[in-house]
Amino acid sequence: MSLPPFINSTGLIGKIFEKIQQAKVPPRYTQDFQATVLGYGSGSAKPFIPFLKRLGFIQSDGTPTELYTRFRNADSSGAAMAEAMRLGFSEIFRKNEFAHALPDEKLKNLVVEITGKEPGDGTVTAIVGSFKACKQLADFDTASIPVEEKLAPLQLSKSLVKHEPKSTSPADLRLAYTININLPETTDVNVYNAIFSAIRENLLTNE
Repeated sequence: MSLPPFINSTGLIGKIFEKIQQAKVPPRYTQDFQATVLGYGSGSAKPFIPFLKRLGFIQSDGTPTELYTRFRNADSSGAAMAEAMRLGFSEIFRKNEFAHALPDEKLKNLVVEITGKEPGDGTVTAIVGSFKACKQLADFDTASIPVEEKLAPLQLSKSLVKHEPKSTSPADLRLAYTININLPETTDVNVYNAIFSAIRENLLTNE
């Protein structure tokens, strides 16, 4: 089993991420970019690139992902980091979906359970420190929610706006509806497929 992502110099995590937000998105995130543009070329900073890959911020060839660009946006950076943490630290979140809310000692115990290492092991300390450093930049309250929860408001989105009688007979009453749908910001096509499926099933059927 692979260990959760970490770097030993956990104090660099917040500093380098701050530089990432300030710099332009590179074609590829390389050691040269990190050293020359971001200013972190020391040996202790080199493990940060594999760390970024594990979190889903860059691809295997160093190409920045959507998470990378979203993190640079001040309005979405916290949610992007929360999603990256759920991706990179997936084993921790599988054990406890609210791992980000655990006290330090309980988080450490969880890491000990997952890694099988001793509580005083340096790797355990580095994993916990890396997790906490990322958590400082994350906003789990606005992170993406399951598709089912995104679809829930659709049940309330059909609203009667007017009715026009076509004749004097009550039996000939015709109703006109306007449907307003606020689509979530996502690149996951499954979300949109589920939304339009819900529209067909719940809003476009004859009652």
